[in-house]
Amino acid sequence: MPRPIKPRWVEFLPNVTYFKPAGIPLSVLDEVSLGIDELEALRLKHVLGLEQEECAQRMKVAQSTFQRILSSAHSKVARALVEGKAIRIAGGHYRFPFAWVSCPKCGHRWQVQTNASVLTCPSCGNPVTGPDSNPEVTNTEPGETVVREEPFHVPPTGSMEPGHGRCWRGGRGRNRGNGW
Repeated sequence: MPRPIKPRWVEFLPNVTYFKPAGIPLSVLDEVSLGIDELEALRLKHVLGLEQEECAQRMKVAQSTFQRILSSAHSKVARALVEGKAIRIAGGHYRFPFAWVSCPKCGHRWQVQTNASVLTCPSCGNPVTGPDSNPEVTNTEPGETVVREEPFHVPPTGSMEPGHGRCWRGGRGRNRGNGW
């Protein structure tokens, strides 16, 4: 069974999610689906001009994973341009950061996208400076919420007793805990 795909962090959600060749009815076009994570890879590398290492860090993936995402995006966009297909931007495995905002006047708290610039309290209409410095909730895809993710904990060296393996979780593979 393959490992589940780790969500990629994206900082941008597009306002326009469909592109098609001019003059051809949509009903006769095939389409290529470009994931939100693939669009983010294209944006970081080609629009912002970042190095691959920094792009991977911002998406919270390994450099090799970022390269695979970027290659997939290049392939899909090239195929759509050469073969005259429409491009639909949707889906993918991603997380988009949201933050909590508190109104200093009435105390009401609500969630906003972290890149929101102008904020007013939905309860009293008071202008608010911006997201709280310590967000407690991060939204992922619709209907999914992750409460503040704790940092990855690695026990100190010497606490690998259970499986005597190289991994602090207790060994290697199926022989975990058997002393192999």
